[in-house]
Amino acid sequence: MTVSEQPSDSAPDKWMEVALQEARQAASEGEVPVGAVVVSGDEVISRDHNRCIQLSDPTAHAEILALRTAGRALKNYRLNEVSVFITLEPCAMCAGALVWARVSKVIFGAWDEKSGAAGSKVNLFSPGLFNHTVEVIGGILDEPCREVLRSFFAERR
Repeated sequence: MTVSEQPSDSAPDKWMEVALQEARQAASEGEVPVGAVVVSGDEVISRDHNRCIQLSDPTAHAEILALRTAGRALKNYRLNEVSVFITLEPCAMCAGALVWARVSKVIFGAWDEKSGAAGSKVNLFSPGLFNHTVEVIGGILDEPCREVLRSFFAERR
């Protein structure tokens, strides 16, 4: 399966802007600027950003934290009816968590050529690979998502 790249419409842009707010918050806290938002229908269930340094936890990626909060809010680890908006293509750990949570859709902004697991390096969302298939759309607000990362790393070099 190839990840779809669709022209953005207002709903994905709206939720990706919320994810970008989270990414900017991460940057202000000295964390790698990635944000995630879990949405059901037209409602935000949870939102978070990377907190690996803050929590001294290598698993504290934006997606993982947002999934944990969503699971508690919905009182279920199976998040069948949600879409997850992420500013950066998920890594292998996060892609696995998204599949196991059985989310219906993953929408991400910037592609991650170094460690992306939605098609850049590997595609853990390939149909038939696991017992659940996730619809994946990449490249939504790609440039603003990429710019948050570029700025963050430029300041550190």
